[in-house]
Order: sequence, then structure tokens, then C-alpha cells
Amino acid sequence: MEAIVIALMAILAIVVTLGIVYRTAGAALVWYDEVAAILLAWLTYFGAALGALKRAHISVPEVIRLLSPRWRALSFVVAEVLVFAFFIVAGWIGYHVMVVIEGSTLVSLPEVPQALAQSVIPIGAALYIVAEALSLPDAWRKTMTGGGHGPVADTTASH
Repeated sequence: MEAIVIALMAILAIVVTLGIVYRTAGAALVWYDEVAAILLAWLTYFGAALGALKRAHISVPEVIRLLSPRWRALSFVVAEVLVFAFFIVAGWIGYHVMVVIEGSTLVSLPEVPQALAQSVIPIGAALYIVAEALSLPDAWRKTMTGGGHGPVADTTASH
């Protein structure tokens, strides 16, 4: 997942740099803005899924630590249900958007289906759900031992 995020960042940087260079030279690329926006959307969704996998999104573990184990468990379950529900709905709506725009193409690149660009929503939502589910057991353990909902320890790094 990290390699994909890094690749998307590199590709986005190259596209933006090309756009600046060509525009400065007086020969603006017609596809630059649209492709950069689509790459940014893909980077955002993949980055969010990576953040979910590492439990690196904003949380307030100090507040969770102050709660009793029962309230800690309840807050964890409610938060997870809300996250899963949000991404299930986002993925479902994203899929229906793809159905509605079927047959449409990008304005600047008519050979590219608009559904390809918009597929980031259901794909990104599914990735987020998988990442959240994979990190769930460690996050539960950490929460129940008083660690809050914060980042899950990276056991692959050597110190």
C-alpha cells in the first residue's frame, strides 16, 4: 500500500511539473488539470486507507484512557460502526455514480472513460474498509489496555 501511495505522489509531482513547464513555455497541456485532479483523488483515497491500516488518523487517546473499560469498549465499537457505515455508504453511492456516468469520457482525454476516474470512490471505500478491518484486532487490544484508538505499533520496523 505504501508503494502505491509513493507511486501516486511521484506521478502527481511529474504531471504537475510537466504542466508548469509546458504552460511556462506557452504550450499548455490540455489534459493536465483533469489528470492532476484525478491523481489527487486517488492519492487521497489510497493515503486514507494507508492511514486506516496504521491507525494514524486523528484521535484523542487521552480521553479514551480516562474512560472505564466498559465506556472504552463502547466508544471503540461506536466509532468503528460509524466508520464502517460511512465507507459502506460512500462505496455504494460511488458505485451508483459510476453506473450513472457510464459511457461518459473525460473532457480532455475522450478515450478515457469517466467511470475509471470515478471508480476511486468505491475502490477507495473498499480499501478503507479492508484496512480498518485488518487493524481492528490490534486497535481493540490497545484500546482495552488503556492505549486509546491511536496508531497501532509497527512490528515490522527494527529499532
